[in-house]
Amino acid sequence: MSVRLSGTDPAKRRSGRRQPSLFARLLVVIATVFGVGAGILGGAAWIYARVAADEAYDRLLVGAAFQIVDSISVPEGRRAAIDIPVAAFETLSLAPQDRVFYRVIGPSGATLTGDDDLRVPSKATPERLASGPLVLDDRYKQTPVRVVAVGRYLSDADVPGWAITLVAQSREARSALARDLTGKALILLLGMSALGILSVAVAIRLALAPLSRIEAALLKRDPHDLQALDVETPREVEALITSINGFMERLAGRIRVMHRFIADATHQIRTPLTALASQVDLLRDEPHEERRARQIERLQERTSELGRLTNQVLSHAMVIHRSEAVMFERVDLVAVARRALAEGVPLSLERSLHVDFNAPAEPVWILGDPVSLREAITNLVNNAVQHGAPTRLVVTVEGDETRRWVEVADDGPGIPPSDWLTVRKPFERLKQSSKTIGSGLGLAIVDDVAKAHDGAVSFRQGETDAAGSTGLFTVTLSFPASAQPTSVANAGVVTAMSSQP
Repeated sequence: MSVRLSGTDPAKRRSGRRQPSLFARLLVVIATVFGVGAGILGGAAWIYARVAADEAYDRLLVGAAFQIVDSISVPEGRRAAIDIPVAAFETLSLAPQDRVFYRVIGPSGATLTGDDDLRVPSKATPERLASGPLVLDDRYKQTPVRVVAVGRYLSDADVPGWAITLVAQSREARSALARDLTGKALILLLGMSALGILSVAVAIRLALAPLSRIEAALLKRDPHDLQALDVETPREVEALITSINGFMERLAGRIRVMHRFIADATHQIRTPLTALASQVDLLRDEPHEERRARQIERLQERTSELGRLTNQVLSHAMVIHRSEAVMFERVDLVAVARRALAEGVPLSLERSLHVDFNAPAEPVWILGDPVSLREAITNLVNNAVQHGAPTRLVVTVEGDETRRWVEVADDGPGIPPSDWLTVRKPFERLKQSSKTIGSGLGLAIVDDVAKAHDGAVSFRQGETDAAGSTGLFTVTLSFPASAQPTSVANAGVVTAMSSQP
């Protein structure tokens, strides 16, 4: 039997659509995070650079405004006059690409010097100017400017009051400084991001190296080699190795079971086939009519036995497959048992058999596979009819808060306690006197279905009463209880399987 681990065929990996590697996925995610972070930090650097440029040039602007306002004087004529110092504009000449505008307003509200159309900001009230200079953004002649307003109270003028000095500067130098600071910050930021992504790429490659070693170890393996992997890996990958080894152990066990089952089934089917061929040869050469009729009868019996054996072999294979491939659903055990009883008791039964079916009126719910459950109960009923019950057969379905169970009882000789473990194994037949009965698969199927449903199979021999009458031999198939259905619709999931025996 050839087994190939999924994903280990290079030709298969090359064909079809290739999925992005884990390395590429991680690198894309981390690079995206770095990119978003760099974008956010770049925006923050631009904002910080603008603030820093404004602070630097605002100090020059405020210094020039104070120099101008301090040059206001009140001569003997008691009218405010001003002689603007050259040093004030020399300070602002440090930004030669910028244009500078100014205006000095006396206490009377008249412009002493400067640009008459340079408006006083609405926030430049005497109360505000008394606390210090006011610096804000504005526009002058459609040009964005930075304006500073400085006030000085002249008490000895002919009209006492506040003299206001306005100095405005365009923003070219500020913007250039902000761009320069931002560019240098971005260069540093991009360099750190590139170094970070490179470091992360190397770290990811080193971290994923154990996976490459696991892949190489699997690719080098023979398809029949299901021994545990022995690859040196870090602790974070140990769970993966444990899962792979556990899977291969289960797969190896399943293959061993299937090999043994196929070998046993081949042997069990080959023997009756050989006997059947021999009987056909004897029948062909038999001239005597009476012996010919007996041989035909034995031939029919052998054919029926072979048909039952083949059906049970197929049923056993089906149960093994469905135990691992079929999702459980909510199943009404009463409906399944009723249908199994109808299928297990043939209408053409020659002897008189009294059949009882005891079950509650409401459904008995479990979680399971209805097909496998019906097959198991049908085998119990068929075993009782074929090899047990001479006159009576009783099928009972019951349940409590924790368990649900089906009992199949008959008044036959039953199975000796010494054989209760043996009859669960495939092709282990029960001997009664000198006759070997059954195919040895019926109870093996029942046991496999019980294990697949976390259930159990048990036997109970009825006690013998004072008159010497033997009680019923009972086989019980029990399962864990499931939750009750939450709607009427759920109650009909398997009820349609119900039929009267």
